[in-house]
Amino acid sequence: MKLYFLGICGTAMGNAALLARAAGHEVLGADAGVYPPMSTVLAAAGIELHEGYDPARLAKLGPDLVVIGNALSRGNPEVEWLLDTRALAFTSLPALLADFVLKGRKNIVIAGTHGKTTTTALTAFLLRENGRDPGFLIGGVPQDPPVGNHLGTAADPFVIEGDEYDSAFFDKRSKFIHYAPHIAVMNNLEFDHADIFRDLADVQRTFLHLARIVPRNGWIVLNGDDDNLRALGPFPWTRVIKVGTGEGNDVRITDFTESPEGVGFTLTWCGEEPQTVRWNQPGLFNARNAAMAAVASSLALCPDDPTQLKLNSLARFRGVKRRQELLVDTPRLKVIEDFGHHPTALAETLHSLRARHPGMIISAVFEPRSNTARTKVLQAGFTRALGLADEVYIGAVNRADKLKDGERFDVEAVVQHLELQGVHACTAETNAALLEKLVANTRAAQKPQLVVFFTNGSFDGIIGKFTEAAQT
Repeated sequence: MKLYFLGICGTAMGNAALLARAAGHEVLGADAGVYPPMSTVLAAAGIELHEGYDPARLAKLGPDLVVIGNALSRGNPEVEWLLDTRALAFTSLPALLADFVLKGRKNIVIAGTHGKTTTTALTAFLLRENGRDPGFLIGGVPQDPPVGNHLGTAADPFVIEGDEYDSAFFDKRSKFIHYAPHIAVMNNLEFDHADIFRDLADVQRTFLHLARIVPRNGWIVLNGDDDNLRALGPFPWTRVIKVGTGEGNDVRITDFTESPEGVGFTLTWCGEEPQTVRWNQPGLFNARNAAMAAVASSLALCPDDPTQLKLNSLARFRGVKRRQELLVDTPRLKVIEDFGHHPTALAETLHSLRARHPGMIISAVFEPRSNTARTKVLQAGFTRALGLADEVYIGAVNRADKLKDGERFDVEAVVQHLELQGVHACTAETNAALLEKLVANTRAAQKPQLVVFFTNGSFDGIIGKFTEAAQT
């Protein structure tokens, strides 16, 4: 089959295109910008790439099916041509995955407001380390496994990141509704994506829809410490395993410690002999990600005796790029990049950094970029989270001109509030100007400093520029 991916250079679209190519389909596609690293990987796989959108070219190419990416919307010239002419069949990325990749597989769907990418990578990693060949699709750039997509063996599970965001401009259902879960991992649930969800109850509703399509011979792996997940109900139609730190959980995380030497915790399944984990991934949040991945992997491989799964390989797990990724590591300066764009994620990361790097001045550099972070919806939460740092630098609100004054994240108000709390905070009209302040203050610092960048985007390239400047 000849498949044409519209928006092919996005992480999810590119990895899905590679899966389709590995499955034997002819794959080609277009994007507004065709650039490395994804363009290099796609071209190496024999995928034909086109830059820009041209309806005449699309008509001439004549694919059997057009896959429209989530980032595409009305107004795109190829989208409008498809709708005007109805000359070619089209579908969403999640629907394509359901029909061409996930059908007939025992799928492990990793859902949650936070930690989906890391938990998906952990699950695929553990399955591989325990001798299986799972398929997987990871919505980021993992270091373990060494690739973000793999078809695997049909008899083994397929692990997929289950995003609650909508599927396409013409399909407003959450992506994970398409993924036919045999095991649904529900790691946490908070309000996010204010552009498509009205409130917390609306997010809970879509997670409940995911739970309702888990078969009776499947499992829901649930964060038993999360009030918002517990409120969804008992799920009597399937089996449930609760994971957490509290005593009411089926699998418990205990004895968590974090220090400059690393992280340790124990995992105990239903009173069985505990397994001790020593690894280098930061924070209790990552210990929870590992526990959820371990339980899902155990249920997929050895449900009659899930304690057989070996966890010692976690000591070698290197994580995912842009998730607490250490870019500079010297005694005087450490620079970390993190994909954090929700108050809870920022707070948990800052708590972890404080434990791992005692005595260092922590400077948090935050870009209000996501569709929720750039609004006032979670502004109070961001203020509390950023208050855990010693210094705060807040970048320009992304696409600020697209928001009304009363809706836009109020950078000046957050800065003033933090200053009243005794936290040095500043901003600048542009991210380039913010970079100048950050470089100057870092060079003048009298104590060892840790600078952590929080953004789910490019931050206008200032992370790389700061990293270069800090080392000269």
